[in-house]
Amino acid sequence: MHCTPSDNQKSSANNQYLNHSDTAKYVGINTCRQCHPAIYDSYIQTGMGKSFDRASKQKSSAKFDEHTVIYDSYKEFYYHPFWDGAEMKIMEFRLKGKDTIYKRIEQVDYIIGSGQHTNSHIYNTSGYLHQMPMTYYTQKGKWDLPPGFENGANTRFSRKIGLECMSCHNSYPDFVEGSENKFNEIPEGINCERCHGPGSIHVQQRQMGIKIDTSKYIDYSIVNPGKLPIDKQFDVCQRCHLQGNAVLKEGKSFLDFKPGMKLSDFITTFLPRYKDSDDQFIMASHADRLKQSKCFIKSFKPETDSTSLRPYKNSLTCVTCHNPHLSVKETGKEIYNTACRNCHNIKTVKGSCTEKEELRNIVQDNCVSCHMPASGAIDIPHVSVHDHYIRKPIKKEEAEKVKEFIGLYAVNEKNPSNELKARAYIQQYDKFEKNDIFLDSAQKFLSDRSASDVRNNFELLVHVNFMKHNFSKIIEYVKQIGKENLLKTVLVSKSWDNSQAWTLYRIGESYYTTGDILNAYLFYKKADELASFIPEFKNKLGASLMAQNKVQEAIPIFELIIKEDRNFVPAINNLGYANLISGNAENADKLYKKALLLDPDYEPLLMNVAGLYIFKKDYKAAKIILKTVLKNNPKNEQAKEVLSKIVNLNK
Repeated sequence: MHCTPSDNQKSSANNQYLNHSDTAKYVGINTCRQCHPAIYDSYIQTGMGKSFDRASKQKSSAKFDEHTVIYDSYKEFYYHPFWDGAEMKIMEFRLKGKDTIYKRIEQVDYIIGSGQHTNSHIYNTSGYLHQMPMTYYTQKGKWDLPPGFENGANTRFSRKIGLECMSCHNSYPDFVEGSENKFNEIPEGINCERCHGPGSIHVQQRQMGIKIDTSKYIDYSIVNPGKLPIDKQFDVCQRCHLQGNAVLKEGKSFLDFKPGMKLSDFITTFLPRYKDSDDQFIMASHADRLKQSKCFIKSFKPETDSTSLRPYKNSLTCVTCHNPHLSVKETGKEIYNTACRNCHNIKTVKGSCTEKEELRNIVQDNCVSCHMPASGAIDIPHVSVHDHYIRKPIKKEEAEKVKEFIGLYAVNEKNPSNELKARAYIQQYDKFEKNDIFLDSAQKFLSDRSASDVRNNFELLVHVNFMKHNFSKIIEYVKQIGKENLLKTVLVSKSWDNSQAWTLYRIGESYYTTGDILNAYLFYKKADELASFIPEFKNKLGASLMAQNKVQEAIPIFELIIKEDRNFVPAINNLGYANLISGNAENADKLYKKALLLDPDYEPLLMNVAGLYIFKKDYKAAKIILKTVLKNNPKNEQAKEVLSKIVNLNK
C-alpha cells in the first residue's frame, strides 16, 4: 500500500522524522542490505564502511616483515608487529647491547581506520579498550608511533578509547555507563544508520506494505540526508568530519545526536584559531575548512521550505562532490571538475586567458590539484589529505610564518555561552595542549566573586584549579557549598561523561594531597559509587584506606580492579604493597614482577620494589632500582633520600 503525502505528513507532526523517537531502534547494516543490496555492496568498500573491524590479515593494510621495528628514543622502547597464525600481535621490548632486557607482547583485537590513510590498533581487556603504540601509515608505507605518541608522549598500551572516539570511528557501541572506555559490545564498521538514523520504524512500515513515492514526497520514517535542509544536512557530515574540541551540552552524550537534528543542540565543536594560519588544519576538519571557502559562503542558503526534495541542489555541500555510498577511490576526477564547472565555466569567466588555459592543460583540467591541494594535517604525521578550504593557492613563505594564537572558535554555533567557552578552554588544556593560556582563558568566563557564582560554576572552578594544582582553593570552594550538601545533594548524578564523579574525584585528590585522608576517602567513595567502572577511582579509594591503616579493607578493592582490568598497573602495585605490609613478602614480590612486565618505568612501582629489596636487605638491587628512578625523574626527592641512606649504610 502507498502512503499519500497527507498521510505521510500526519504521521510526523511538524515534519519531524519518526526515527527521532526514543522508541526507534537501530537494526544493523544487514537488515538494510536485504532491501538495498547494491548500495550495501558499494558502501562497504568506502572509508566509512571499512572504518573499524576485528584484526585480521584481510582487514590490515600493513606490510609485515621480521625486520620491521620502530624505536621510541624518548622512552627507549622498541616495537615490532607480527602475525602469530591468525592473531596479530605487537611486541614491546628493550635492549641492553644486543640483549633483550624487557619484553611485553599484546594481541591486537581491532584495527581502526580504512587503510586509505592509516591503520591503528586496539586491544581489549574485559571490555576495556586501549590504543596500542604502533600505527601503519599507508600513504608512506611505513610503521611509526601513533598520532599523539611522539616526542616523549608515548602512553604505550594505556591510551583509553572512549565513547567520543568510538562514536565517530564506528557505529554506536554498547557502552558501559560509569566507565570511560568499557564496552559490552562493539560494532564492526560505520553502518547505514549513522547517516540515516535508527531504522526500526522504516523497516516496520515496509513490512506492513506502507510505501512512499520518494520522487514526490519525503519519507519521514527514515532520514535521507539529501533531502534535509542544508544546515541539517551539513550537521550529519560534520558530526564526525568536524573533529576538534567537542564540548557536550549539559546532560547530553555522544550517542544522542541523530541525523536530521541540530548538532549544536548536543555538541559544540571548538577549534583553535591562529593569526595568518589559513594553511594549517587537522585531519578531520573538512566541514570547518569548506565553510571558510567563498564557494560555500556565496552558495549557502538555509532552506526554508522543509518539504523540498533536493534543498542542496543550488548550494555547495559535502554531497555536491561526494557520494557517501561510493568510495573516493572509485569517484573519477570528472565528478569533482563538473561540480566546479557548474559555477565556474572557464570559457565565460571574465579575465580568462591563454595562460589559464595552458595551466588547465598541464594539470589535466584538475581543479582540485590547485585549489584544494593535498598537504599534511597538523595532528597526524605521514598523511596527505586534500584541504577543503577552496581558494587560490597560497605562497610557501606565507605558510611558514610563525602563528599567533587568537582563541578558540566555535565552528558549529554562532554564540556559545560563557560556560561552553570555559569548558572548551579547559578541555583544550586537558586533552590537547598543556598551555596555561587555556586555563587563564577559562577562568575569565568563571566568576567566583559571590557564593552564587561558586554554586553556578562549581564543577568548572574545581576542574580549573585542579589542573593548576591549587588544591587549597578547591577545599575553600567545598567549604562554601558545604561538604555534606555536595555529597548528598549536589554531586549525586550519574552521566555518560561521569562529570560529577570526576568532580568528586578531584575534590578527593585535593584533600588527599593536603593530608586530609578521611575527607579524601569520603569523596573517592562517592565518585566510585557514581562511576564504578573507572579503575582510578577504586584505586584511590583503596589507597585512602591503606593510608588509614585499613589494609584488609583495601585488599579486596585492589583485587576487584585487577579482576576487571588485569593490566591496571597502579592496582597491581598497590596490592603488592598491601601484601608486603601484611607480612606476605613472597606474594608482594610476585605482584611487583607482574607489574614490571607491564610497565617497567612506573615510578611508584619502582619505589615499592626498592622498598622490597631494602626489606630483604638486598641493598645492591635497591640501589639499581633507585638509580633507574632518578634516571627517569631526577627530581624525585624521595629516591634521592633513600639512595643516600643506603650509600651511608655501606660506608
